[in-house]
Parts: sequence; C-alpha cells; structure tokens
Amino acid sequence: LLSHPPEHEKPPAVANGELRLNGKGKKLRKPRTIYSSLQLQALNQRFQQTQYLALPERAELAAQLGLTQTQVKIWFQNKRSKYKKIMKQG
Repeated sequence: LLSHPPEHEKPPAVANGELRLNGKGKKLRKPRTIYSSLQLQALNQRFQQTQYLALPERAELAAQLGLTQTQVKIWFQNKRSKYKKIMKQG
C-alpha cells in the first residue's frame, strides 16, 4: 500500500524557477524582488542614459548587479511604464 507523504513534506511549488499550480489550481508566484539601494541607484542611472537595453547590455548589467537578466528586463519595463504615466500627467 502506497502512503502519501504528509502535507509539510511536499516538494517546493517553485522548482527551477518554474511556477507551478498548487492543489487548488491557483498559481503560486515567486516572491517579489527586493532591490538593494546600490542596485536601484545603478538601474536608475542606466535608465537615465537609455530607456532600452540591448541584450548584451542587459546581460552585463545583470551580472554586475548580481541580478538575473529577467529581473533587469522587468525592472526596465516597469520603469518605462511608470515614466510614461508621469509624462502623460505632465
């Protein structure tokens, strides 16, 4: 007879950076990234130079700051969105 492991022994819901569905069918999200003040300073500085990064630039910036390329990409997307919203308001 196969016995199921107790609830607290389930494998993690986020494995290899992939999002999985929990038992109730709700998506589990990765925890929100908390950027250090140094990382934010560098990201903001770079954003003032250019609002768009080429792939090699993104890879280099991510490596310098100890972030993933996806984190840098999404930060820039969010920043552009915020910037456009502010510009629209005047």
